[in-house]
Order: sequence, then structure tokens, then C-alpha cells
Amino acid sequence: MFKHRHPYAPFISKLTTKLIVGTLPPPRFSIGDLKIGDVDFCYGSIDGQLWPILNTIFDLNLKFETTEEAITQRKNFLKSRGIGVCDIVECAEREKIDASDLGMKNVELRDLLMYLKMYPKVDTLLFTGGNSKNGPEYFFRKHLKTYGLSLKVQSNEVPREYSFEYEERVIKTVSLTAPSGAANRAVGSMPLYKQMKHTNPKFNTFDFRVMQYREFF
Repeated sequence: MFKHRHPYAPFISKLTTKLIVGTLPPPRFSIGDLKIGDVDFCYGSIDGQLWPILNTIFDLNLKFETTEEAITQRKNFLKSRGIGVCDIVECAEREKIDASDLGMKNVELRDLLMYLKMYPKVDTLLFTGGNSKNGPEYFFRKHLKTYGLSLKVQSNEVPREYSFEYEERVIKTVSLTAPSGAANRAVGSMPLYKQMKHTNPKFNTFDFRVMQYREFF
């Protein structure tokens, strides 16, 4: 059984207003066996789409390489926009060493509400996935229950939006379409994507995420 522990501490500052919330990076980030093009930082997988999406939206000219410069670029961007990262899973066990959320067992969660108490300017959580089993929204719902709290629906349109009250403030959550290749099939089945693809045959799943993420970042 492989013990998959999150390699990065939460990246949050006193000025953070939005938190990106995922689960765990691929196991290679925990054991330091990175691929060429990986960035040794949150969402740094060369196979992932979060940083390419943000690079496109904000024209960041990011480097996709295993260097300190690439890490610094990302940290500076997040700080400048008041964005933090606090994935909800601290560690999990895996029988198969892969990045599948469904493959996680005996999951230990981070106390996300503790961080929200520590950083009172945070008003939005951006989940990198929805309420499917072992996704970030799924785990966050379980976490809220331990505090006697729950999410209230604000919009059932994809990406779904919710809210909850904590520490005398209302915090919004958005369940973005996951920035991974595994979610491409789900994107392809969405009516809005089909409509836009029909209008513009060159429109693809990456373009769809850029369009969706732009509104919330």
C-alpha cells in the first residue's frame, strides 16, 4: 500500500481572497520523481491544465520546466491576484500508484475551515472538480458536516455555485470542470460545449475551460 502524502503546504497570504481547492497532485510529486516539464509546485504537472489555462487567460508567459524561476512566476502571480491554494487532502493510501481520485483510500482531510478562520479575507473557494466521489467538493461537503454546516445552492448551472456561512461571513464555492484530461469526456457531453463546437468546429475542451475559468479568476 502506497502512502500518498501531499508534498506542498497550503499557499495562502493575509491578502488571499480566493482559494483553489483540489485533492492531491500525482504521486511522483510526493516522491520527487518529476517528469521533464513538471514544475515543483501546486498543480505543476506537465499533464495538467490549470496553469496552461491561467497562462492563456492572463497572458503570463509562464515557463513549464523544473526550475525555481517557474515556481517563482507562479507564486508571484497568485500573490498579485489574491489567490491561494489549499488542497483538501492531506494524505491517502493507494493500492495502485496513480493520480486517480477514486483510487484514494483511508483519506485524511486538511482542516480547511481552520484556514478560513486564519485568513478572514477569503470569500471564494474554487474547487477543481465537482461532487463525484473523492472529488474536492465531495470531500469538502464531508468536512462541513463535521462542523454542522452544509452548502446552499446558488446556481445549478455548470459550474455549480454554492455558499455557506462561517465566522460571520458568507463564503462562495464554485465547482469548476476539472483541469485534467480525464474530464474531457464529461466536457464533450455538455450541451453548451456541443453547441459551441457546432458553431466553431475548432473549439475544443481546453478552450471551454478557458472560457469557464475566466469568469471566476
